[in-house]
Amino acid sequence: MNSVKRREIFLRLQAANPNPTTELEYTTSFELLVAVILSAQATDKSVNIATRELFPVANTPQELLDLGEETLREYVQRIGLYQTKSKHIIETCHILLDQYEGQVPATREALEALPGVGRKTANVMLNTAFGQPTIAVDTHIFRISNRIGLAPGKTVEEVEKKLLKVVPDEFKLNAHHWLILHGRYVCQARKPQCGECIIQDLCEFKHKVC
Repeated sequence: MNSVKRREIFLRLQAANPNPTTELEYTTSFELLVAVILSAQATDKSVNIATRELFPVANTPQELLDLGEETLREYVQRIGLYQTKSKHIIETCHILLDQYEGQVPATREALEALPGVGRKTANVMLNTAFGQPTIAVDTHIFRISNRIGLAPGKTVEEVEKKLLKVVPDEFKLNAHHWLILHGRYVCQARKPQCGECIIQDLCEFKHKVC
């Protein structure tokens, strides 16, 4: 895919959604961190249902520690891998209080050192909470990047590196949100909604499913 096509893709996505953001519900960087940890292999909808009950009760590292891991599990038990995620969140709370005065760090190295925080989660935090032009590659973005020819790659990290190289600078801050929403609601895995796709004529998928 050439640079003209790539630019046109993001111009259209921008026109359709000028101010995209995550569908996870949060009001602070710490709430977002908890929500993103919970969202691994789970839907944003299921996470939001849980955090709507959790955050009014405990939404700071100290409050979650006071709540305790066992009670935290009760709030998030409908989310996949909730036991492991609860453990990671409590461990993260300890680290934030011990090392960062209860604040979420704004560097990749510090974020990835937190339990339950991998590269994708760190990228989400850097982008959404701290306004850095990173691109977190999830299953939707990985699929789209390969399917339409935007930034083909065999691994998530390869796709991320290519996206950072080929996405025009002016679109990098919002590219993650545009692509994930497009993959979630339009360019779906099993049944792409090509009739509703605003970039269909730019798609380079060789074996079109639509």
